[in-house]
Amino acid sequence: MAREMVRQGGRSARIQAEVHRTVQDLLKTMDRGEITVPMIAEKSGVTPSTIYRRWGDLSELLADVAVARMRPIADPEDTGAMESDLEAFILQYAEEMSSKVGRSMLADVLGSMEGEAAGRCCQFTYDHLETLRERALGRGEAAFDVKEAIDFVVAPIIYHILFGDREVSPDYCRSLVGRFFRR
Repeated sequence: MAREMVRQGGRSARIQAEVHRTVQDLLKTMDRGEITVPMIAEKSGVTPSTIYRRWGDLSELLADVAVARMRPIADPEDTGAMESDLEAFILQYAEEMSSKVGRSMLADVLGSMEGEAAGRCCQFTYDHLETLRERALGRGEAAFDVKEAIDFVVAPIIYHILFGDREVSPDYCRSLVGRFFRR
């Protein structure tokens, strides 16, 4: 049920794919601070002006690559019950976002304040939660409010990941989900 429309085909799509692949390859071997637009342009076979015209600057490009990597490839797991569906989703979400790669992607998305990256990234989470809500309704369960799930479950996880003040353990995530449903 992923709701984002992805433009298919054409020269623009090929350029985007090649630039994204180049950025991902560079991030595997270099620190972000060492990567430059001219370097990406040279390795991807485009001109720097193409990158600047499409993305504006390096932070926007890094954010776009991060969002593309965060794009859901499947619906959340269906465990058969609303609370366990949300718990399974949150456990996976926290594990992915708190990993080194997840933290780097979050930093790239948040480093791009002029673009739409943060909104698109946020929408992925809303869409997954909406899928869980609709699934619960389809099973005849009382559904939860998606915005409240963001406030009570997702937001604390992201806060602790960003500020590193607490481990986002599976037990912590389970306690957030449990409190959310028992409030």
